[in-house]
Amino acid sequence: MTTEKPVLVLWHPATSSGRIWQNLVPLLSDYHEVHTPTLLGHRGGPAVQRRPATFTDIVDAAEEYLDNHGLDRAHLAGNSGGATVAIELARRGRATTVCALSPGGLWADNTSSAARRVNNQIQWGIKVLRILNPVAPLLLKSAAGRRAVLRNFVCHGERLSPSHALEYYFTDPIGCTIMSDLAASTEVAPPPETLPCPITLAWSEVDRMVPAEPYGRMARDLLPGASWMVLPSVGHNPMIDDPDLVARTILAVTGAVV
Repeated sequence: MTTEKPVLVLWHPATSSGRIWQNLVPLLSDYHEVHTPTLLGHRGGPAVQRRPATFTDIVDAAEEYLDNHGLDRAHLAGNSGGATVAIELARRGRATTVCALSPGGLWADNTSSAARRVNNQIQWGIKVLRILNPVAPLLLKSAAGRRAVLRNFVCHGERLSPSHALEYYFTDPIGCTIMSDLAASTEVAPPPETLPCPITLAWSEVDRMVPAEPYGRMARDLLPGASWMVLPSVGHNPMIDDPDLVARTILAVTGAVV
């Protein structure tokens, strides 16, 4: 007799897409039915219906995805902005557990210098990507080139194929239509007053986008009841650097493995 596997939904980083999880899914699928949707306004995801778009719009669309798939609650994991989406879905009562990998946007004021640093870096980065896009295949052809170009996001860019590096870090961000609205917004994700489910903040040790100081500290201040751990020797997108480590971390949070 077979038992249905518990559902696990993975929410990708801002400017990315659900495709960034593809190497992680096989490591999780023995334990969970894994979903990797693409968020509103991101390449391959639902189109933005109104401007300016907001973080609430993104979470509303993510919640609609859960509704459309008959998921009242599910295990949720996310990276960067996707981790913050998972936490907000938990606040709305839609999560069984949350594994938040270096959540971006988890701060009290989107106009603060710390928030502006991240938002400006993303905005500036997309402009640079548009300029470099015609020569991107050449830049990413060698392992050394991938390490250099992707160093803000991963420690080991050489572990990606040139085609995946191009898709994840050029094509997807350039195809994101919502980031300028989010960067200009004063909206912040309201933290839950009490933890609605077990939440783990798993911060990348070598995170150059949202380093643990100050961003991890700010997240812990907003979620004092959350568990905290540091993922060693990985960058902002840890599932690229060490998918085995990230899979073990997520499965420990969901309770699939001890």
